[in-house]
Amino acid sequence: MASNNKRSSRTGSLITLIVILLIICIGSFLGINGFGKGKMINYLKPWGEAISLGLDLRGGVYTVYQADDPSVENFDEKMNSTVNILISRLTRQGFTEATVTRQGTDRIRVEIPNVQDPNQILSIIGTPALLQFVDENGTVLMEGSMVQNAAAAQDENGQPCVSFELTDEGSKLFAEATANNLGKTISITLDGETISAPRVNSVIAGGRGEITGNFTAAEAQSLATLILSGALPLNLTQLEVSAISATLGVEALDRAVKAGLIGVILVMVFMLLRYRIMGVVADLALTLYVMIVVLLLALTGAQLTLPGVAGIILGIGMAVDANVVIFERIKEEMRLGRPLDSSISKGFDRALTAIIDANVTTVIAAIVLYAFGTGSVRGFALTLGIGVVTSMFTAIFITHKLLDTFVGLGIRNEKLYLA
Repeated sequence: MASNNKRSSRTGSLITLIVILLIICIGSFLGINGFGKGKMINYLKPWGEAISLGLDLRGGVYTVYQADDPSVENFDEKMNSTVNILISRLTRQGFTEATVTRQGTDRIRVEIPNVQDPNQILSIIGTPALLQFVDENGTVLMEGSMVQNAAAAQDENGQPCVSFELTDEGSKLFAEATANNLGKTISITLDGETISAPRVNSVIAGGRGEITGNFTAAEAQSLATLILSGALPLNLTQLEVSAISATLGVEALDRAVKAGLIGVILVMVFMLLRYRIMGVVADLALTLYVMIVVLLLALTGAQLTLPGVAGIILGIGMAVDANVVIFERIKEEMRLGRPLDSSISKGFDRALTAIIDANVTTVIAAIVLYAFGTGSVRGFALTLGIGVVTSMFTAIFITHKLLDTFVGLGIRNEKLYLA
């Protein structure tokens, strides 16, 4: 009976090892070559194509603006609206990968990849969008410049709506327009694209009105932002503008990737020489770690920056460090005369607290950097955070499972575990 249980344990461990090796091989192949191109299935891009490169690696233009008067009423809300308006303008111009982020309290940073002419970005940001109110016959009834304010609100039934306020001239025109179009729709268009087509239920006089419909709160806020996009809520002053060469970025990325590969190989060799069987386990776990990190970057659409590459490499170092802590605790238990199974279990228990404490503090630092940083700083924080969380997962679960698998295969010679 004991022999059958032992044989069953070895079979299960062998299957586990084969599955892990297949995951590594298949994952590596798909990551490098992709899958399904030209066939009747969705194309899985190679990870190198799926990962979005940041401005410093791909090249482009960035500029920094500062609000002229931070003391204005509802400044924070107006800053957020300005960011949304700039994103909307850039998206409508086809720059879907542009990023617009707040920098500090009163600054906005705009980054557009694959653009080399700074004047191009300035003209896009500085050109007001064309907002118009149009009747069912296509006649323009009023221009967006006559909208003084628009905001998300709630109607008399407590449902999300958009309230708006017009200038004196706009009030007169809109009262006349709604009187002539009772029961009909008046479309609101932005650069020729209809963003809303509410039905006129009553004459709107006095320069104030509501746009109702089956809106969510987020949709109402988005519509209000679009209506205001004919003019920015704040006056902005340009502080900085610069173009980044794509050639320099590609060269820097190539060097960083080569340096990272050399570093990983050297670390793997060191782990093999220093920890033998446990070194093999560490190398397999490290391979899975790299695959998971790259896959997460590809799936989340996170932009990879040069500091972000440094964050990945730093995460690799932390993943190895976690394995070193675990292996040293296991060796200490073995030197005390405990059996191999017990040493592995006890070693993981002793190392767990130190690993979690060290990594949680790093994750907190990454969150702070991402929340308050901009540009490449956020890229570093994102990849560092992803790397640290993944390193905890691979060290605590994958490494443990692999060690149990090797022991289950009957590899119990203590000389293979003790250097």
